Amino acid sequence: MSAPGKKAANLVSALAVTGEARWSGRSYGALAREGFMRNPVAHRAVRLIAEAAASIPWLLYESETAISEHPMLVLFRKPNARMSGTDFLESLFGHLLLSGNAYIEPVILNDALRELHLLRPDRVRIIEGRDGWPEAYEYRVGKQATRFAADGEGLSILHLRLFHPLDDHSGFSPLCAAQMALDLHNAASVWNKALLDNSARPSGALVYQPRDGGNLTEEQYERLKQELEEGYTGPVRAGRPLLLEGGLDWKSMGLSPREMDFTEARNGSARDIALAIGVPPMMLGIPGDNTYSNYQEANRAFYRLTVLPLIARTAASLTAWLAPAYGDGLTLKPDLDQVSALSGERDALWSRGAAADFLSDAEKREAVGY
Repeated sequence: MSAPGKKAANLVSALAVTGEARWSGRSYGALAREGFMRNPVAHRAVRLIAEAAASIPWLLYESETAISEHPMLVLFRKPNARMSGTDFLESLFGHLLLSGNAYIEPVILNDALRELHLLRPDRVRIIEGRDGWPEAYEYRVGKQATRFAADGEGLSILHLRLFHPLDDHSGFSPLCAAQMALDLHNAASVWNKALLDNSARPSGALVYQPRDGGNLTEEQYERLKQELEEGYTGPVRAGRPLLLEGGLDWKSMGLSPREMDFTEARNGSARDIALAIGVPPMMLGIPGDNTYSNYQEANRAFYRLTVLPLIARTAASLTAWLAPAYGDGLTLKPDLDQVSALSGERDALWSRGAAADFLSDAEKREAVGY
């Protein structure tokens, strides 16, 4: 039989041991569940970018001339029977932010492009050829798999991806960079909820103090250890009260929320999530960030540094992809005049152009983007 002192040490160690940190996965499904579907900061940040980018209308130019009516514009207004143009683009940007990848499948009937469909990134597998470059894309739903050639005559699958430093073919999701902050923010919410469910009692250690030479028997020790593991360990059981018998004493070891700086830790994690995705923390109501003097400046920076670069790279990829179907002289561009956050900059540009007497009307029009 073990000595009482050794039992007591083992019992305290069982309560006080700290395990290794466990992080959620970086797959599309894991980031979608732990981030977009479970974390309010990540959810709102992704929606802000996707909705803002999808709401900006497209302009089509042939050389330098704007075109108001064209089959390409009609296609983007209604890409398929189930989605409007705004819904399509919002889902497209959502795939890019959560996965780092987005896939568009063209539907061609009678040698004409009729519809565009989005393929869910976690269902697409890139098949490499002998030279290491993508040879085909396999889209699998359940037991059914469809293969699309990467290169061939006409349009093939369009693969949009964000920069990945270690992968030649797949993109890197911004949420992956915020994975630790994401897990920390979620774990803090779970811990806080479990603590409140158990009357907000802190954790502690159970210390055995023998009285009159009495010792715990092996059976008593194992039973107590089992009861502690089954009834009082884990985040869901945090703070449960203990029923103590003779010779047992409870010593509080937990830190109060103030001692843990609980609120600031959650706000710090929220700031890291917002910054990784590209949304100023001020726009999400996260305290402690004074980078911008007011909300208007933060909103302008949000569009300039996050939304517009995302739209510009998407427009360039779509233009190059659709060139075989509609012609090389066409260019898609976002209509920045419709962005209310940039109205101040546009007003200043128009004022400078109107005041430039040394420019002709044609030169002024060109200077403001017409």
